[in-house]
Amino acid sequence: MFSGKEFPSSSSFLAAYASMAGSIMMAQSIANQLSHLIPHHVRSYLLSTLRYFFKPQSPILTLVIDESTGIARNQVYDASETYLCTKVSPKTKRLKISKTPTEKNLTIKLEKGEKIVDNYEGVELQWRLVFAEAEKNDSHNPFQPRNVEKRWFELSFHRDHKETILGSYIPYILEKAKSIKEEVRVLKMHTLNNSQGYGGIKWESINLEHPATFETLAMEPDLKNIVIEDLNRFVKRKDFYKRVGRAWKRGYLLYGPPGTGKSSLVAAMANHLKFDVYDLQLANIMRDSDLRRLFLATGNRLILVIEDIDCSLDLPDRRQVSKDGDGRKQHDVQYYP
Repeated sequence: MFSGKEFPSSSSFLAAYASMAGSIMMAQSIANQLSHLIPHHVRSYLLSTLRYFFKPQSPILTLVIDESTGIARNQVYDASETYLCTKVSPKTKRLKISKTPTEKNLTIKLEKGEKIVDNYEGVELQWRLVFAEAEKNDSHNPFQPRNVEKRWFELSFHRDHKETILGSYIPYILEKAKSIKEEVRVLKMHTLNNSQGYGGIKWESINLEHPATFETLAMEPDLKNIVIEDLNRFVKRKDFYKRVGRAWKRGYLLYGPPGTGKSSLVAAMANHLKFDVYDLQLANIMRDSDLRRLFLATGNRLILVIEDIDCSLDLPDRRQVSKDGDGRKQHDVQYYP
């Protein structure tokens, strides 16, 4: 069935084609002329802008976590490195392992270019470790390092989960890495260096290898449970101490003759809390400034043991006790997270 309209003739098609071809040639001619008038960097900017608006946007967002901030190491990078060691899967192809004499276990790290897939609250996250050679410094300057290698992690996920990742996942990694490091940390025993050379009295440390734990400690079970619960409660109440305006520390007074297990109890506390031990003998401190400097030189998460605190002051009561022949000793134990 045909309509009453006539089909265009072949001459009409040829005329339309010629007109379109002429328009295209004119547009190309104008573009060529403009290319000579518009600087190259301006043309590149215009083209990139057009590509940005007409190119479909990817739903994937990637966070770049540099190893260093330029001034100090990036805490998020270090925490990510520790955390990802626990996420190694059978699909991982290459790993780096190491161990120092002071470490208990092997240290496992990702090799360059390796990928790890993690899941958090139903969100799939892809990690990738990237290495690249930094820009070479001035070769005429012997004090500047050359061929420095930069490292960073790339964390990719759907951009709809940006708030969850930044507000919850990254803080979770920081806390998880902290607990992992505490589990494998080698405890130290710090004692005073009695030499009065340059710098005065100071701390010296060795590995704390005392085997005492609450499982092996000879102590009444009820009393042992009270001590353990008190230690655990104290560690969890940092915010409470801050809220009431008190220093976050706790003290124990251990009293008894030599050989009754005071030092073993201190070691069991240290192994339970993963705290270093600082052994302070006040008889070796001659000046308040030395004591203040020693306190400032201590680290975090420590147990400070003050030996024979009852002999630190010349009190009449203590002299009377010593005349009576009582050989009991006292330790004052204070621990600080």
